[in-house]
Amino acid sequence: MAKSALLKSSIAKKYWMALTGLFLCLFLAGHLAGNLQLIFGTSKQFNEYALFMTSNPAVKLLSYLTYISILFHAIDGILLTIQNKKARPVSYVKTDGSSSSLASRNMAVLGTVILVFIATHMVNFWAKMHFDKNMPLVTKEIANGMGQKQFQLVGTKDSQMPFMQLDENGKLSKEFFEKIKLQTSGQYDLEVKDMTKIVNKKTNEVIFEGYKDLHKLTVDFFKSKNKLFGAIPNEGLIFTIGYVLAMLALAFHLWHGFQSAFQSLGVNSSKLTPAIKFFGRAFAIIVPLLFAVIPVILHFKK
Repeated sequence: MAKSALLKSSIAKKYWMALTGLFLCLFLAGHLAGNLQLIFGTSKQFNEYALFMTSNPAVKLLSYLTYISILFHAIDGILLTIQNKKARPVSYVKTDGSSSSLASRNMAVLGTVILVFIATHMVNFWAKMHFDKNMPLVTKEIANGMGQKQFQLVGTKDSQMPFMQLDENGKLSKEFFEKIKLQTSGQYDLEVKDMTKIVNKKTNEVIFEGYKDLHKLTVDFFKSKNKLFGAIPNEGLIFTIGYVLAMLALAFHLWHGFQSAFQSLGVNSSKLTPAIKFFGRAFAIIVPLLFAVIPVILHFKK
């Protein structure tokens, strides 16, 4: 057995590849549960979920563990494939597929496709959620009594001010902050901090915290309303098709990988193996399928 490029012990490599793979399966199930709110829940529920996932300390810790697991699982798998090819530079004359499945023979290719998808997925959603200063915030439409529409930023349940008035351009104006400062005799001198918070500069107290509108960002991405490649017609459909194809690659990867992980851990018996094989194949079909359905519904929903 070839030794891992990241771990000297091939046995340690086998266990760690299996454990990280199974941990990522748990991550997929949890991530799917959150994403299904895009089609079965409200925008408020999804944005509350997004806020929880990006602010809860325990979830942050699990996120770092997930990133490490993805990197280890991907890099070690790719380097191991390279090592195996070097160990056997001449391919077999004939492969009839009787001893291995299509998925098992192409795990490295499938894994690479999935890794590219994860990288682009994080750029388009994770990075924007964390670092984009133009990330939209949740707003609420109100009537001003004069037949005109106005909008307010919607605050979290911990906000002292549950709403924050926007100007005619849909932004927080300096005049609004100056008005509050004047009305409170300088007690509330407000400023925007960390993109979503409004704090009192005098006390550093958080007066208002808004929701980042990940729901709107996601829906716009798959409905051709994003500005990533503005010159491409109907780019939302292109992104939707790309997402579905990535989930197809994930399905093939899980088809072999789920059962293989348990075999690597030594969980292999006449009673358990059929059940693991059945559950693994069901997982490999249902989870990617549900993931793939979400952008399709978002794109075609009116």
